[in-house]
Amino acid sequence: MKRSYYLYSDGEIHRKDNTLQFTSADGSRRDLPVERITDIYAFSQMNLNTAFLNFLGAHGITLHFFNYFSFYTGSFYPREQLLAGDLLVKQVQHYTDAEKRLDLARRFVDTAAANIYRNLRYYNGRGKEVSGPMNLIDFTRRELPKAKTIPEVMGYEGTIRKIYYETWNTLVDQPIDFTRRVKNPPDNMINTLISFVNSLIYTKVLTEIYQTQLNPTVSFLHEPGVRRFSLSLDLAEIFKPLLGDRLIFSLLNRKQITEKSFTRGLNFLHLTKDSSQTILQALDERLETTIFHKDLDKKVSYRYLIRLECYKLVKHILGEKPYEGFKIWW
Repeated sequence: MKRSYYLYSDGEIHRKDNTLQFTSADGSRRDLPVERITDIYAFSQMNLNTAFLNFLGAHGITLHFFNYFSFYTGSFYPREQLLAGDLLVKQVQHYTDAEKRLDLARRFVDTAAANIYRNLRYYNGRGKEVSGPMNLIDFTRRELPKAKTIPEVMGYEGTIRKIYYETWNTLVDQPIDFTRRVKNPPDNMINTLISFVNSLIYTKVLTEIYQTQLNPTVSFLHEPGVRRFSLSLDLAEIFKPLLGDRLIFSLLNRKQITEKSFTRGLNFLHLTKDSSQTILQALDERLETTIFHKDLDKKVSYRYLIRLECYKLVKHILGEKPYEGFKIWW
């Protein structure tokens, strides 16, 4: 089974024969079996060379970089090996055609809103009184078809998120004093935690996009821009409530992540090494957890759900089947 590899120690990574080898600053060495790697995450100072990058490219392995504060800084994205000119042309056409783009943007936000609603419904059924925000989110979601432009769709999405985040003080079983989302930079431990987990979801989606014929720079909800894989942002909206937020609630409510998990002297902008490793391990475990997929009539992992979402988008773009985003039913 393939998996992600996380590198936390400073050192050097290079190709060794037909595999990879990491040498840490203290001289210890670790072989990384290339046939079992989906992607690599670098959270430390890393020396590497073009031979290493060429080797990653030949094996279709993405490399994601994070800085000292565990903020995502970028990815090495290998040359696409599953190129399809017809799909690329039609993907661009779905972006340039205002109605087609608007339709997909609405579908992404509708799916994300449905998953957010399910999160609140789950906790409301367990003694957390959030029925009022649930009703507001449901009402706003039903208003989505009225959006006639992408900025209007983003406005509905922002409203839903604002209502949702205002419930977190109720959902989390420790004092967090969280009222609004602040990104650049995060202004408290919860915003730091959300930013870190969301960046992980974004990179997981990017890795799965690479395994399909989709172009990650052509998006529909988020505006394509220089130096970012904006389609990952689109699809990540669906999986942030399903994977990211549920992971955050679990870690906080089990006290696996607390105020002590952050560096107070840096205004809680920095997760400790042990805490970030706890989050990564919990996310990987969740990605490998399987659920019964009603449409496929078999069990699939959460990781494969992301790949399936890409396949569904491909079918929509090719005109084979309208895209219906994955919505939690439990």
